[in-house]
Amino acid sequence: MRIAESELIINPDNSAFHIHLRPEELADIVILVGDPGRVDMIGEFLTDKEFRHANREFVSITGKYAGKRLTILSTGIGTDNCDIVMTELDALANVDFQTREPKVVHRELTILRIGTTGAIHPDIPIGAPIFSHYSIGCDGLLNWYADRDKITNIDMEEAFKKHVGWDKNLPSPYFVKASEELISRFDDCTVKGMTISAPGFYGPQGRVVRLGLAMPDMLESFETFKYGEYRITNFEMESSAVAGLARHLGHKAGTICCVIANRYLKSSNPDYKSLIRNLAELSLDRLTR
Repeated sequence: MRIAESELIINPDNSAFHIHLRPEELADIVILVGDPGRVDMIGEFLTDKEFRHANREFVSITGKYAGKRLTILSTGIGTDNCDIVMTELDALANVDFQTREPKVVHRELTILRIGTTGAIHPDIPIGAPIFSHYSIGCDGLLNWYADRDKITNIDMEEAFKKHVGWDKNLPSPYFVKASEELISRFDDCTVKGMTISAPGFYGPQGRVVRLGLAMPDMLESFETFKYGEYRITNFEMESSAVAGLARHLGHKAGTICCVIANRYLKSSNPDYKSLIRNLAELSLDRLTR
């Protein structure tokens, strides 16, 4: 099946339309960050750097850490950007850019998002790393793709919607589990996370500035939701798209975030760059073991 030029746009230099990577430039291990500035920060840990590309919010570097080749790529903010990034990464790995046909042999990528987050329980301190075992997509992105129920936990979804009194005007949430292999790599050094991926920073995360909320008791109901061994631990804005699209497309993915605010305690640490640097080094070590 040839993929039409309008559906997968390839630049004249044979790179993916938005992220400007060429197929040969993509490593099997990919680190995603939101902030384009973090690409260069993590890039300081790499040797044998091959290039630095930049287009809009998408900045990328490929190099080596502990002898293993990695690509670092920024996504910008939001699951909509991650839809672009995840689709184009998979195309680079699994579509022949010359014939525009899917490759016969599937190439599996290992994708880890490193970011910042806000915790919602008093026992999760600022600076703690949370690994998102489950991501809860409140953005609706995965609902646009066929067969989303095959990769989500429907029982969790129904229990969650009932517990919080999910508003009928909001997108139906979806629950996706991260790669078991990545969970095991970080299990001994992170908080076990069930992460809300919100489609915004203010109202969708329960913040009130001048507008009221559709679900005024949202934070309290999130704090009290439990399912088996899991409780909702934190908010961020990308993990559901990364986990969901990776699982759909046959890749291993997960999200690890540094807590820079605690919503329950109403505290924050905006000077968190050293924490992210430490988390990046930890992640590089665990990914290349």
